[in-house]
Order: sequence, then C-alpha cells, then structure tokens
Amino acid sequence: MKLNELRDNNGARVSRTRVGRGIGSGKGKTAGSGHKGQKARSGVAINGFEGGQMPIFRRLPKRGFKSLNKKDFQVLNLGRLQKAIDDKKLDAKKAITVDVLVESGLIGRVVDGVRLLAKGELSAKVDITVTGASKGAIEAVEKAGGKVTLA
Repeated sequence: MKLNELRDNNGARVSRTRVGRGIGSGKGKTAGSGHKGQKARSGVAINGFEGGQMPIFRRLPKRGFKSLNKKDFQVLNLGRLQKAIDDKKLDAKKAITVDVLVESGLIGRVVDGVRLLAKGELSAKVDITVTGASKGAIEAVEKAGGKVTLA
C-alpha cells in the first residue's frame, strides 16, 4: 500500500442533494414534498396529530408517579451470595466489597450501589460492605458470625 493509493471507502462521502433546482435534477419542482397539504408546507409539526381526533396519548389514562431522584440499587440475595461462595467464585475469608462482587459476576453494572436482601440461607461467615441491607439480611449475616458494613 502506498500513500498515493489511499482512497475513501465507497459511499463514505456523499454530496448533499440540492432540491428544487430544475426538473433534470430529479428533485425539481416540488423538491420531494409531493403536492399541497400540510406536509408540503414549511413549519410542519404534526407528531401525534390524528386529524382532529383526540390523540391516543390524551385518550388513555395517566397512572402512577415516577420519582425523579429514584435510587437504582443492584439487588443481592443471601442465597446467591452463599452459592457463589460454594462455587468458589467468592472467598468468604476475605472482605467482600462492591468491586469484588462485580468482578465475580454476581452483580452487573452498579449505578447507585448494592442492596443486600434476606432471600435464601447463608451459612458462611462473611465480612461484606454494601450500600444498603434489609434488617433480615443483617440478622442472617450476624447469625452466621459475619459482619455487614453499610457504606
């Protein structure tokens, strides 16, 4: 390959279509807008417009409430934690942090933190640091001889 032989890929550079420049250009006269009507005019804004009929987004009832500052926690159940320890994905003797949990593949992408929940059984003694934990989860970990640190 030589520098003087370098070329763009086919279709990498496409010159813009000049509309309304005569019948021979293929986009003359109406310039691709068809004939008359609202869509042929400038300043058209008809997203959701249904020809005067009440639009569907106004016909359907609005329900519920979406909080703007809702926290997005990754959930970790005690049963999954115990299974990971049994499968040797986690070492119960070392401190378990959010980074360790992500590395082991136990949880996915962490946005606002990790919340430990009491679903399942835990028999291993673990020292775990999470963002939040339910009362039942804290009791279960302490009953197994471990410790939960909330960060």
